[in-house]
Amino acid sequence: MRAFIFPGQGSQAVGMGKTLSEASPAARELFQEVDDALSQHLFRMMVEGPESDLTLTENAQPAIMANAIATLRVMEREGGFSLADKGDYVAGHSLGEYSALCAARAFDLSTTARLLKLRGRAMQAAVPVGEGAMAALLGADIDKAQALAEAAAEGEVCAVANDNDPTQVVISGHRGAIERAVAMVKDHGIKRGVLLPVSAPFHCPLMQPAADAMEEALGKATVSAPLLPVYANVLAGPVADADEIKARLVEQVTGRVRWRESVAAMWGAGVTEFVELGGKVLGPMVKRIAPDATVRSVVTMDDIEGALASF
Repeated sequence: MRAFIFPGQGSQAVGMGKTLSEASPAARELFQEVDDALSQHLFRMMVEGPESDLTLTENAQPAIMANAIATLRVMEREGGFSLADKGDYVAGHSLGEYSALCAARAFDLSTTARLLKLRGRAMQAAVPVGEGAMAALLGADIDKAQALAEAAAEGEVCAVANDNDPTQVVISGHRGAIERAVAMVKDHGIKRGVLLPVSAPFHCPLMQPAADAMEEALGKATVSAPLLPVYANVLAGPVADADEIKARLVEQVTGRVRWRESVAAMWGAGVTEFVELGGKVLGPMVKRIAPDATVRSVVTMDDIEGALASF
């Protein structure tokens, strides 16, 4: 069995999508569709930068999605690829869940782009700059991370945001609590704590204003039944019902990204091959979760040709 997976924030880079658009009319068309949906020259920013603008959450989120779906579009239009025929599940890390839903035709492309633009803005606006922070805990499993978060909170928010793999967990919350946690890592048997260069504390209760904004937006959005089941971050399990998809996306804004559990569950369900579209960040995590899995990253035209030949 095969799962197609989609990267999250942090995988953006100036130049993304450039070679794909130069090689493929299908990719160029997709990037133009996203620009039109957002009334913005997002693709120019993806190719030319500046990096400071591309890194802004409201730009990074739709850009990462566009790059991933452009990769899929090239495979479909120029390689005769069918996700429904070649895949069993889709999943994405945080914003990547929207890419997965778009790939599975639960959302159309324009809706996905607009939802991610709004999601990025709402997440950025939920907490004043400087009041929140996130930190990666290296050499930490979920139990150690949870214990550290509870010890460091001291009445503030300090929560596990991303359970990425058996060796990396990300915490999120008030800046003071996160800084206390980083200072306390050795006491909890954790190798290192590294503050992340993010502009807001994602996936924690401080994001409730953004969750409210997404609930309103998703309430108006058209959601179709996906072509194949989508593993929801907050469940670490598959969803296929339109109303449940919306509910889980709202929960996801404040909830934990259960990536380690999602990959383990897919492996347990019989998935032996994971194909990351538009990035190279999830593959190493998958190998740490399911060492015997086959992992493939598809970013370039050469990658696309190799993948199409292997399916």
